[in-house]
Amino acid sequence: MDTTTLAAFLAVDLLLVLTPGADWAYAISAGLGGRSVVPAVAGLIAGYAGYTLLAVAGLAVIVASSPTALTALTVAGAGYLMWLGRGMLRGPGAPTASEDVLASSPGRIILKGAGISGLNPKALLLYFSLFPQFIDTADSWPVAAQTGLLGTLHMTACALVYLTVGVLARTVLKTRPAAARTVTRTSGAMMIVIGGFLLVERLAG
Repeated sequence: MDTTTLAAFLAVDLLLVLTPGADWAYAISAGLGGRSVVPAVAGLIAGYAGYTLLAVAGLAVIVASSPTALTALTVAGAGYLMWLGRGMLRGPGAPTASEDVLASSPGRIILKGAGISGLNPKALLLYFSLFPQFIDTADSWPVAAQTGLLGTLHMTACALVYLTVGVLARTVLKTRPAAARTVTRTSGAMMIVIGGFLLVERLAG
């Protein structure tokens, strides 16, 4: 794969990773809990590792070959982002640590994180709508190798962003409720805008 393609993928991927959602909420909850955020982030990455394995197996290319399936997944993912954003705008605004994160063992925290990312519709949007657009079947790299590389880049970006989010939640948001509310409301607005953009782009295309 050429560096231009990888750079373009990273730009779009980071935009999605930086869009708050269920993953962010779990990382923030872990940070506010006062414990290490590593188990929570490890669990989230484990969920994406499962998606990467499925994509490497060829499901991403199969979905990309079906315009109807691709449109349905994109619309569903965009709708999910807008729904989450609306909830964040209407909510109290200040994130809190969940009881599960406060009381659970590291193993249970990892398993819950894997479930959160594994069941996150945003992952479907990423792996089965975005990945195929950056895979070139005529490239010297096998499709499986290209998919594996994209998945690895995504998981690396997720690990860096979610660790940062968790640490900042502990050091900044926990002592500044006004800042927490601002971050939450801004994040909600961003989710609605990005979801609307994806929806219009897919339906217009």
